[in-house]
Amino acid sequence: MSIHPDHRHDAGTPATAHPPTEPADAAAGDDTLDLRVADLLALLARDRTGPGPGPGPGPWPGPGPGPDPGPGTGIGTAVDRRLDGDLLDSVASWAPAATRFGDFRLVPVRPERDLPLLTRWMNDPAVAAFWELAGPDAVTADHVRAQLEGDGRSVPCLGVLDSTPMSYFEIYRADLDPLARAYPALPHDTGVHLLLGGVADRGRGVGTALLRAVADLVLDHRPRCTRVVAEPDIRNTPSVSAFLSAGFRYAAEIDLPDKRAALMIRDRALRHVL
Repeated sequence: MSIHPDHRHDAGTPATAHPPTEPADAAAGDDTLDLRVADLLALLARDRTGPGPGPGPGPWPGPGPGPDPGPGTGIGTAVDRRLDGDLLDSVASWAPAATRFGDFRLVPVRPERDLPLLTRWMNDPAVAAFWELAGPDAVTADHVRAQLEGDGRSVPCLGVLDSTPMSYFEIYRADLDPLARAYPALPHDTGVHLLLGGVADRGRGVGTALLRAVADLVLDHRPRCTRVVAEPDIRNTPSVSAFLSAGFRYAAEIDLPDKRAALMIRDRALRHVL
């Protein structure tokens, strides 16, 4: 399963939604604009004072390239501290989630450790068809770096299942993303991109289980978020099906720069029903 982020994250400039045509959408747009200003001020204040020393998980213990800072270091690197910020409510410190395939957690990407693995996944033809990031390490590095060096509105993560990195996620503020131009975004809408790295994990329900787990993690750790959203390519039937099975609803078809997408939404109010 792969979900292609065709709109591409602009890590430096918040998106501005097109003027809505309905009064309800106009209200949502005003709230979103106010929220962006408040979030920017909070982020600037945090940068002046520095992040708090709050607890966080250590690095995933599985095998991988690059140095491992060892146990007990918590959120120790500069990247981890920046990602442990306000825009996404400290993704780096989110607790693990139990799935029927094992314990799952999101671990923010560290390029020095994770880039070879991510590059290998991006060069899998099934992934490259939708992500369009096939090529040398530099292609994937540029994609990840834009998020790591941005303002924290998008956090690239390894999906680690029972201590084994086996998937890649991007957790992002959909209301601050160019995606918000394509639908009536609500404040704190949180988006998800996903790819499964191994062929053995595809087609047996792993993607559905991880999508449900990640949506629950977002809703558990982001109390201001009322919806988790995604925009798989409308042609990517397995991805759309996995979202439906994970409790998302099919909300609309939307046009993005490089694809026609299915707008999938998981509502907080319906999380225990669907």
